[in-house]
Amino acid sequence: MNMHKISRFTRTLAILVLGFVLCIPLQADAGGRFSARGFHGNAAGGLTHSRASGFRAPNAGSFRTRSMSTDGQGNVAAGSISSFRTPAGTIGGRGGVTTRTSDGTVNHQSGMAVSGSMGSVQSQGDFSKASDGTVSGSRNTNAQSQSGASYQGQTSYSTGSGLTHTGTCTDANGNPVTCPQR
Repeated sequence: MNMHKISRFTRTLAILVLGFVLCIPLQADAGGRFSARGFHGNAAGGLTHSRASGFRAPNAGSFRTRSMSTDGQGNVAAGSISSFRTPAGTIGGRGGVTTRTSDGTVNHQSGMAVSGSMGSVQSQGDFSKASDGTVSGSRNTNAQSQSGASYQGQTSYSTGSGLTHTGTCTDANGNPVTCPQR
């Protein structure tokens, strides 16, 4: 399967997830919880399974949807989206897509963001495994406190090169400072 088909397959999965979420009746129970799921054959000759759940409350809630789809030729794509809001106003979300082709190639991309009264953080990354077993991946993370202090970090790994990490911290005035150690 070539990369164009993987991309089209991934887009199809995203459309299926969105369509599933928009078309299912989500009725909350007395506790504000709701869920729905579905499983069916798809136009690509495979199967699609989708699930959505969450809860609603005054000024708070969460939502999560997951979907997996095959095309009948050994290719699989899966994705998930989740979000939340707390009564204190903190909001966050995460999304990710993973594909696996019939030759064993795996690709994954994901990202997350959270923002609240103490600051914010965003992170996005990717991972891939070629059919020959070589792997590579990276993650970029940015965090900022309410006071304006920040952290920017990049981590990457690849077969043959190993692991590398860089991180930079600044104070509220933008001056470089030593990053705290764990």
